[in-house]
Amino acid sequence: MSPDRRPLSAREQANTAAGLALALLAGGWEAGELHQRALTALGRTRSPRWLPPLIAEVLDLYPRPPQDRPRELATNLQQLPAWARALKSSPRPHVRNWQPGTPAMAPTHWPVHPLPDLAALARLLDVDLGELAWFADTRGWGRQASQPLQHYRWTALPKRGGVRLVAAPKPRLKEIQRRLRRHVLAPIPLHPAAHGGVPGRSVRTALEPHAGAIVVIRADLESFFAAIAARRVYGVLRRAGYPEAVAHAVTGLCTTVIPAATWAAIEVPPDRDRHFRLGRALAAPHLPQGAPTSPALANLVTFSLDRRLAGLARAFGGEYTRYVDDLTFSGGSALRAGRSAFVAQVTTIVGDEGFRLVEAKTVVLGSSGRQQALGAVINDRPTLSRPERDALRALLHNCATRGWRTQARGRDDFAAHVLGRIAHVAGLDPAFGAKLRARYDAIDWT
Repeated sequence: MSPDRRPLSAREQANTAAGLALALLAGGWEAGELHQRALTALGRTRSPRWLPPLIAEVLDLYPRPPQDRPRELATNLQQLPAWARALKSSPRPHVRNWQPGTPAMAPTHWPVHPLPDLAALARLLDVDLGELAWFADTRGWGRQASQPLQHYRWTALPKRGGVRLVAAPKPRLKEIQRRLRRHVLAPIPLHPAAHGGVPGRSVRTALEPHAGAIVVIRADLESFFAAIAARRVYGVLRRAGYPEAVAHAVTGLCTTVIPAATWAAIEVPPDRDRHFRLGRALAAPHLPQGAPTSPALANLVTFSLDRRLAGLARAFGGEYTRYVDDLTFSGGSALRAGRSAFVAQVTTIVGDEGFRLVEAKTVVLGSSGRQQALGAVINDRPTLSRPERDALRALLHNCATRGWRTQARGRDDFAAHVLGRIAHVAGLDPAFGAKLRARYDAIDWT
C-alpha cells in the first residue's frame, strides 16, 4: 500500500496536526492566507476537499490566532469534523514542510518578564537549550536516573505523626530556580492573606490581625507542597501569559518526583492512610519542599483558596491569614457562635481547592485561655509564651554572670546561635527583642 494511502497511526496524526498548527500560526489569520500556508505545509498545489471546511472550523473556534498555544491548536484540530474527513481522504494528510510562526506572549494584566520562546528563557537563565532541556527534564529521564544524575538531594525528617521529605536542589538547578523566582514569579501578584515566603511579610504580619480576638481558629493543610501538582503550576504560568512551551519548561524546572528507592526506604508510620496519600502525591510531579521557587509558586497556586477563605472569614466578621500551610482565623462573637459551621465550610473550601486539612490540628481557642499560633502567643500581641521568654532571659543572665561557655554545651558558634534566637524573637515582638539584644550586647563573648 502506498505510504500516502495507508491509515495514519495515532503518532502520525498527532505529528501532522502539530505541523499543520505551526503552519497556520506562521502568518496572517485570514482564510485565504491560512489556506495557502496549509497547502504549502502539505506539499500540494490543489486543495483537498476537506481543507476549506477545516480552515472555516478553525476560524470558528479561534477568531484570533492562538499564537501562544500551538499545542492546544494541534489537539483541537484533531477534534474537528473536517479532520475526521481528512483522515478518510486519499491521499492521507501529511505535512511535508512548514515555517514555524513567531511565538508570542498571551495577553496578561501582570507586569511579567516577556519570554516568548525557549531561547528567551534559556538566555534569562544563562543556559543553552540543551542544558534547559536537561534541567527541565520534561520527559522524566533525570527523575529515573541514578542518584549522581538526579537534580535533587532527598532528606527524610521525622515529624509528629509522619515524615517530612525535603528535596534540596543541587547548586546549578538552585541558581536557575532563584533566577526564576526573581524574574518570572516575583511580578505576579499574591493574595494579601499570604505571608509565608513573601518579602516584607513574616510570622508577625501573619499574626497581628488576630491579636486580642475573642476566638482564634487554627488549621493545617496536609502535605502542602506535595499536594501542589505540576499541572497547577503550569496553569499559573499560562495565566501569566507564557506560551505553552515556556510554561511547560518552567514547570519542569520547578517540580519533581521522589525516586522510588527513596520512598521505599521510609518506615511506614502509624497513620498509614496519610502516609500512602503522601506517597501518591510525591510520586507525581509536584512542588519540592526545599526549592527556592516552591513557596512563591505555592502562594500563586493558592490565590483562589486564599480569596475564598478570606471571603468566608469576612462573612463571619473575622480575619484570615495563611503562613505556608498554617491557616489562622479570628473574630468576635459571630465567629464564636458559628464556629462549628465555619470549620465545616473551611473544610469544604479546602477540599474544593485540591487540599486536605489535618483533622487533629484544627483547634478553636477562646480568649480565656492561651491563644497560640505559629509558635507565638497572641492574646494581646504576638510574642513568645512566658516560659520561653523566661528561658531566654535566664540564658542571657547566666551568660553574663557565669560566662557564656558554661551555657554553650560544646557549641563553638554559641554566640551566633543566641543572636539568631534573639533575631527570631525581634521579628515577632520588636520591643522584647530589643531588650534581649541589649542584654546580649552587654555580655563578654570573647
